[in-house]
Amino acid sequence: MEDKIAIAIDDLTVAYNYKPVLWDIDLQIPEGVLMAIVGPNGAGKSTLLKSILDIIKPLAGSVTVYGKPYKKQRHLVAYVPQKGSVDWDFPTTALDVVMMGTYGSLGWIKRPGKAEKKLALEALEKVGMLTFQDRQISQLSGGQQQRIFLARALVQNAAIYFMDEPFQGVDATTEKAIIQILKELRKAGKTVVVVHHDLQTVPEYFDWVTFLNVKKIATGPVAQIFNDDNLTKTYGINYKTSIVEE
Repeated sequence: MEDKIAIAIDDLTVAYNYKPVLWDIDLQIPEGVLMAIVGPNGAGKSTLLKSILDIIKPLAGSVTVYGKPYKKQRHLVAYVPQKGSVDWDFPTTALDVVMMGTYGSLGWIKRPGKAEKKLALEALEKVGMLTFQDRQISQLSGGQQQRIFLARALVQNAAIYFMDEPFQGVDATTEKAIIQILKELRKAGKTVVVVHHDLQTVPEYFDWVTFLNVKKIATGPVAQIFNDDNLTKTYGINYKTSIVEE
């Protein structure tokens, strides 16, 4: 039986000022995987996410989500951007930020009500931030802010979650809490795609990995392809890895 494909990327090329940052990417992401995208700085990792999400327009190629264009499947997708791309000084509370995750299911006219607030409070509790619900987002630490944005994604009850460096600038406790939630999402059949920098934690955190450096180098199960050969092809230097199988 073939794996169901959540995301299919065909011949994708993206350029900034005529310089390719992604070149001829063919990639299929199976449903229900917890996947890391790894590669050096400038490899196009964040650009790949933004291309899938139709934030950046490609020069060529196509992306489908469960066989349809992203615009028709937007309701199936949740996105946690890089911390650096968020205006943390915006005057709003933690609860309000999480409530924003319910807007997509309400349409333009209907306002969030008791049901949506209940979902938001449950998400805050799940990420360990319930007692901070009335705190201004600007008053929270980097790790706390990241938990809030994860909670906002959780209330969307999406089928696919995209996260751009969710562990960047967070403490060890927050990182452990986040990866536990991501593993629970995978266990529930969700597809989770994470731009990730820490190569040492890939075997522990993820079951699927894509190596990227402008071009796709390799993709597949961590146990099969997370090895010295692919690391060397991706980063251009000789990598020695020690992968402990569970």
